[in-house]
Amino acid sequence: MFPRIKNLGGGPFGEDADLFGDTLREVVQDAPQTHDLPFKQQTVNELRNFLTYSDEDIERVSWVVLGIDPTVDVEEPPNWGRFPSLRAFWSTVLHVFENDPEVQAGREIDPST
Repeated sequence: MFPRIKNLGGGPFGEDADLFGDTLREVVQDAPQTHDLPFKQQTVNELRNFLTYSDEDIERVSWVVLGIDPTVDVEEPPNWGRFPSLRAFWSTVLHVFENDPEVQAGREIDPST
């Protein structure tokens, strides 16, 4: 039902998320940079739909698609950070994707210009 969200769980939010940033918030901030515009737009649509679900449904889907628990303090890596709830985590992910420059412009932006 949520292939883009699942792809995020298999990448920067997956088991090796600590390789993608020093903190969980950095991982979230950097997530759009590794995807093309159609993926970003589809992710925004999926997350908007996903966040209409109940907290119980968000929790159930999150455990299926995420390789990490963004709501707990972890010892490794140190100072990784946490989110107060899964809804807060996914809301932040949505905000980051919605505010991506390419999504805002509605077109791909050449990074060399």
